[in-house]
Amino acid sequence: CWPSPGPKRCTPVDAMAVIEWFHVEQPAALALFEPDYAVDFDAFVCYDMPGISFTANGPVFADPPQRFKDNLETLTRQGKGFVFLHHAIAGWPAWPHYAEIIGGRFLYLPATLRDVPRQDSGYRHQVTHEVRQLRRHPLMAGVPDTFTMTDELYLYEVFEDAVTPLLASNYEFVRDNFYSAAKAVLERKLYDNTGWTHDPGTNLVGWTKTHNASRIVYLQGGDDPLAYASSDYRRLIENAIRFVA
Repeated sequence: CWPSPGPKRCTPVDAMAVIEWFHVEQPAALALFEPDYAVDFDAFVCYDMPGISFTANGPVFADPPQRFKDNLETLTRQGKGFVFLHHAIAGWPAWPHYAEIIGGRFLYLPATLRDVPRQDSGYRHQVTHEVRQLRRHPLMAGVPDTFTMTDELYLYEVFEDAVTPLLASNYEFVRDNFYSAAKAVLERKLYDNTGWTHDPGTNLVGWTKTHNASRIVYLQGGDDPLAYASSDYRRLIENAIRFVA
């Protein structure tokens, strides 16, 4: 399937041998977090951004249903694996615990995170950067020590004390290299950082952690076809699925 410029809709998983997969969009996806429905799946791969509605007056954040919260905790106690990709780290912004499960958060608006006021996050599209391994790990099987890909990068919040770092970028994660997410969603200024301040951020673009009995992987890459054109990034996704499962 790679590359596939025609109308056929391919995903990275289509090219992965011996992986059976099923796709469902939000909000219908919430039903699959019911433990009785989830029993047939070894892993969840989340490329969604639930809990946010973008309106003319800015984003509106919704708290997830309590049943979803309970189901997610049940699944992690059962050891169900989760892989979160790219903008999934912005999901459920009104629920702080979701950020703890993933290991960080992309903030569309300034917010308090872990009792500390944080500025809105930054983004930059189509950055060609070098990714390097930080340690030996099953996710790295068949992946070179360093590789280059083109993708959107985030100046975001990562709970470095709670994750095992796996991948870092050589890009410089400082304010001048990014645009303000808040300006994009509030002022419709998509590529602007005028008057925006942000502390230098982490260069981590991939990590793993555990939550209850579950293995969790987050990969920051995955914005557009340029990112998925990287065979090394696609290998990381496949390795992540196998690892959490």
